[in-house]
This record gives sequence, C-alpha cells and structure tokens, in this order.
Amino acid sequence: MALHRVNTDDYSEQLRQKAERLRAAYSDYTDLEPELFPSPPIHYRLRAEFKMWQEGGRVDYAMYRQGEYKKPFVIKEFTVGAELINDLMPKVLEAVNASELLRKRLFSTEFLTTLSNDALITLIYHKKLDEAWEAEARALQDKLGFPILGRSRKQKVVLERDYVTEQLQIGDRTYSYKQVEGSFTQPNGEICRSMIRWAKDVCEGSEGDLLELYCGNGNFTIPLCEHFDKVLATEISKVSVNAAQENIRANGVSNLNIVRLSSEEFTQAIDKVRPFRRLKDIDLDSYDFSTVLVDPPRAGLDADTCAMVARFPRILYISCNPETQLENLEELSKTHRVERFALFDQFPYTDHTESGILLVRK
Repeated sequence: MALHRVNTDDYSEQLRQKAERLRAAYSDYTDLEPELFPSPPIHYRLRAEFKMWQEGGRVDYAMYRQGEYKKPFVIKEFTVGAELINDLMPKVLEAVNASELLRKRLFSTEFLTTLSNDALITLIYHKKLDEAWEAEARALQDKLGFPILGRSRKQKVVLERDYVTEQLQIGDRTYSYKQVEGSFTQPNGEICRSMIRWAKDVCEGSEGDLLELYCGNGNFTIPLCEHFDKVLATEISKVSVNAAQENIRANGVSNLNIVRLSSEEFTQAIDKVRPFRRLKDIDLDSYDFSTVLVDPPRAGLDADTCAMVARFPRILYISCNPETQLENLEELSKTHRVERFALFDQFPYTDHTESGILLVRK
C-alpha cells in the first residue's frame, strides 16, 4: 500500500491481525493479550521527508516505491501526514517553483511538526547556500509563519531556530519538549502520548529510583519522574542530551539527572569497570534503583546491557523491533515474568509493530 494514500476501512482489521501476530510471537513468554493502542487512521505522521524531483524546470515532491529506488513517483497527496504538513506542502512548493534560487539543486525537503501546531521546514541542497539564497528563504519564512532551515554539504543555515516545541497533555499535566531537527522524536504524536500514558500507568505506585537508558530528549523520563524518588537517565546523543536538559528546566523537574553515556558505558560504570568523568558529580551508590526503563534502537539490548538490566526488580522495555525484544526476552525470562504487554501502532498500514512489556522479577 502506498504510504501517501490509505484505505481507512481496512484499519481495524489490519490492527487486529497485528495484535494476533504479536500475541503468537510472545506466546512462549506470556498468555496475556496485548493492550492495544491504535493510531489515528489519517494525519498521524508528524515528520515527513520528500525527495524533490526536478524535471522540465519544475520541482515536485516525490517518493520511491519499496525496491524501486530509481523510479520516484510524484506525491500529490499525503493523507498519513499531519494536517499541518498537508497545509504547508503546497505553499512551500509554490514558493520554491516561483524562485530559481530556492528551486535550483534542491534535493530534499523535510517537515517536522508537533501536535501543538509548531513546524520547521528544512530545505536540503546540492549547492552552497549564499546570502542571496538566505534572503529568498527568509521571505518564504515570513510568508509561512514557520522557520526555514537550509542544509547543504558541511553547511547548516539557521534562519530563526532549528527545533520545534511540543506540548503534550497527559492527564492533568502539560509537558513541554524541545525537539531538535535531526535528532530522534516519536513520529506519531498520538501514539507517543499513548506510550507515555501507559508507562505512567505501569509505574503508578512505584517505590525507589528509576534508571532509564536511551532517554533521548526526556520524552518518557520527565513524565515518569513524579512516580519515583530519584531518576537517572542516560543518552549517547549530545544534541538529545542538551535538549533534555532544557526540557528538565522547562518542566520544573528537580529529581532527575541526565548523563551522556551509551548503555555499554553505563554498564561499565555501574560495574565499576572504569570511571567516567561525565559521572564525576553522580554518586551511583546513592541510588536505590527499583525499575529500569529501556527503549533501545532496533538492534535491541547488547548482551552486557541485557545482563545488567536483569538485576533490576522491574524492567519496563519499550521496543520498535519485537524480533530483537524477543531475543532479549529469551535471557530476561530466566529471571523475570511478563506482567504487562502492549502494542503501539506507530505506523498503521505497515507491518511495523512497536511493543511494550513490564517484566517483574520472579
């Protein structure tokens, strides 16, 4: 099925089939039916990236069909994209085609939006961006009312800002997030909100402290802080760590420390294999970790991190790849049992499935 156009009549059945496949895949570890968190059927993607197809002195948005990377097809509609993306797409395209400076050697266009109606448009080129380009881009920025970012090889031109701000209502609180262009953010805003709500429900009534690995910009970390005495979170991306620090201040969180470490480095640190200067102000022995939250990349947890995580009484494991989560479960199930099980439909109309499990020590 084309990513730009969907048949919403099929959605309920597709989700049911995903749930059945996931339940069957995890049947060796739990008899639970997965808690289902459906996506909005349309306008759910907050991020979009398009190739810009140049032909006959005109440029159009284009995508590739899977396996046909030399045959782009022009995008005329993008119903899976956020409404704000759909509103901005024709306006950007009209302006680019009206200006040779903006059109020439334009290679790609990216849209980053939020549920709270903020947006950033990134124009990516195969040419050096000069003052003349900047003047045209500023005029477009003023017309759109949203910031423009220019990129080329070894060049990044920030006209106003390189981030968007998200406001997520969770229960009776609103959480504010700075989301920087080029860093990871959840692509489906409503599913992101569902994931946070589920994680908060899982952690309701927790005691002790929380450790989080792969924390990104604090997406889960900040809302979960109210459920624990203290929280320590790690993230390897410097951009994400800097954004997380700003998000901590923006949300008035006082019991959270974020450190720039990979999961492998943190495993070495907690095992006292070697010291890290980045932990010089953190006393690991002062933490009473009762729960660990992991949301790793598609490769899942490496063997050493998996072994380290298995020491915790409670493991909250959110995964964008059930296959590698199952590989980790083969080890973690030796010491823990599955108490909660969830399916988050981040990408409807595809085979992609995201899952969440709460593991409790046997």
